[in-house]
Amino acid sequence: MREQRTIEPYTNRSWQLLKASCTREDRFLSEISRGRKHRVDSRSVSRPGYDLMKSGKRAHLLAGLTAFLLTLTSPWFATAASQTDATVHKPNIVLVLMDNFGWGEVGVYGGGVMRGAPTPSIDGIAAQGMRLTNFNVEAECTPSRSALLTGRYGIRTRQRENSPPRGVWYGITKWEITLAELLEKQGYVSGIFGKWHLGDTDGRFPTDQGFDEWIGLPRSSDRAFWPDSNSFQPDAHPDIRFAHVMSGRKGEEPKELEVFDRAKRTVMDREITDNTLDFIERQAAAAQPFFAFVTYTQTHEPVDPHPDFYGSTGHGSFADVLAQTDTYVGELLSKLETLGLVEDTIFIFTSDNGREGVPRSFGFTGPWRSGMFSPYEGSLRVPFIIRWPGKIPAQRVSNEMVHQLDVFPTIARFVGADTPTDRVLDGVDQSGFFMGKTDSSARESLVIYIGNTLFGAKWRDWKILLKEMDSDTYAVKDIAYPSIYNLIVDPKEEVPELNYLNDTWVDFPLYQVIEDHEVSLADDPQLPVGD
Repeated sequence: MREQRTIEPYTNRSWQLLKASCTREDRFLSEISRGRKHRVDSRSVSRPGYDLMKSGKRAHLLAGLTAFLLTLTSPWFATAASQTDATVHKPNIVLVLMDNFGWGEVGVYGGGVMRGAPTPSIDGIAAQGMRLTNFNVEAECTPSRSALLTGRYGIRTRQRENSPPRGVWYGITKWEITLAELLEKQGYVSGIFGKWHLGDTDGRFPTDQGFDEWIGLPRSSDRAFWPDSNSFQPDAHPDIRFAHVMSGRKGEEPKELEVFDRAKRTVMDREITDNTLDFIERQAAAAQPFFAFVTYTQTHEPVDPHPDFYGSTGHGSFADVLAQTDTYVGELLSKLETLGLVEDTIFIFTSDNGREGVPRSFGFTGPWRSGMFSPYEGSLRVPFIIRWPGKIPAQRVSNEMVHQLDVFPTIARFVGADTPTDRVLDGVDQSGFFMGKTDSSARESLVIYIGNTLFGAKWRDWKILLKEMDSDTYAVKDIAYPSIYNLIVDPKEEVPELNYLNDTWVDFPLYQVIEDHEVSLADDPQLPVGD
């Protein structure tokens, strides 16, 4: 029988203490704030048709007082360094993030040779570390990258006071604290090489958000189509212009380099690899702990392989790019070995979301339904492999639930950093789980957004969708009653009722996850600075 685990509240301790004096439910929360965990209470669980926003209303009455109390506390940045144990070892971090790369592409996830290209380098990371089969992300590029770098659902940075949320491709506000900013306080040098897609206006480039250097794309790869299109109309809108590769350093204004067209597209990931290798060499020579954020632009459309790999597999461009990617990752691994940094480096390989949502992408999500932009597992589950020799046991495979949100607090724990306390963090520390101290993830639930719409939630092996979506047309379908899936019994999400009628009790924890999240949105004391 599976061990019954407890559900941790989303909100921070000071906010819980404040709420404790207000209502009967809040007195229940005060017990939590004194260190007692709680199990789902069926009396407080929303049912189908119930107003899920009810729990958020009382939070608005306290918002002003909360903001005042937060001003009485020391700023996170002023205390983070002093609260950190100076003796904690500072491992280097290399985080490889693919773009629209499905769960089933690489060999250890059932792809590789089956997809037309062996992936021995990426598979080797799994052999030396840990592989997750239930690693979850947000459904689109921008909110996914936001969640990864901040430990907060993308919806939080898009919220505005007394206004609708910003658009899903907005990026992050200047107010957010990124992983690079957290590591900066620990003496790290951070570089991002590749796609950013979190803001391309003054004050919102990577070098404004904690990174020391950057070379890559400010937005999406599909703009490479424009310069080569014979139907492009430059006078269609004043804001339409060709994309450029950009570079920048902290304290300097980013510069535009060459136009990003189809020819540049073919060599982009080669240049990302070369720039990363140079960065690693420079930091190793300076004995400087570093964070290399390697945001490859493949396999986002257009999937154009480098000339060296074009036709190399005989299975088309997608397989050529898969072979290319494995080679480039292998070069990063070899560089760490040559420099003697393997033992001192956390190496992560993952993706921002599942395959492209158009048939021409040829991406593969393994057994999971649909692709990006959807609320289904093919969009939300991606590969995640982590290696840290001597710290993370080798050859571990787990189907425990983990979310990209968890990377932020987990890295913080690995390097001895304190996480921000002036905002809601959705990520949980998975360091003990990764290091083999427990077989259980610190997470057992998450919520699902498509754009600014809350679509559903997951709890353990169960999933609730408040709306459905046509997998071919991406048309959103309103439904009279939510769909409930058991992802073990029905992994392809084909029959919502399968096994559910035997287990309608699962409504309680699933709706509790949604209600807790709604409350946490109202509780979040975010005060964004500008656009």
